[in-house]
Amino acid sequence: MTALSGEDSPVYIRLRGTIAAGILNGTYRTGDQLPSVRAFAAANGANPLTVAKAYQSFQDDGYVEVRRGVGMFVLAGAAERLRAAERDTFVNTQWPRIRDHITLLGLDLNDLMERERA
Repeated sequence: MTALSGEDSPVYIRLRGTIAAGILNGTYRTGDQLPSVRAFAAANGANPLTVAKAYQSFQDDGYVEVRRGVGMFVLAGAAERLRAAERDTFVNTQWPRIRDHITLLGLDLNDLMERERA
C-alpha cells in the first residue's frame, strides 16, 4: 500500500499514509516510539480500531516493533525500506495512471515540469 494514498482510499490506508510520511520525513526516526493508538486516533479524528489496523500493517511489513506494555517503535532501516516500497508502488501503480491521464488531457509533460520549476 502506498503512503501517498488519496482521499478516495480507505481510512486506515490514509492513516497509514500519515504514519509513513512521518517515517519518511524524519518525524519518526529509528528507535522512536509512535504515538499510542488512542493518541493518534484522537489527533486524526479516527476510530482507535482503524488506527490499530494501520499500525498492524506497519508491524506486518517489518517497519515497527511492538514492545509489550510500552508501545510501537520504528525499526532500523524502516525509512529506507519504506522509501523503496513507496517508489516501487509509485512507478508501477500510480505513475502509469498519471501518465495515462496526462495523455488523455493532451498535456505536455515538459510544460508541466516547467510549471513546477517556476
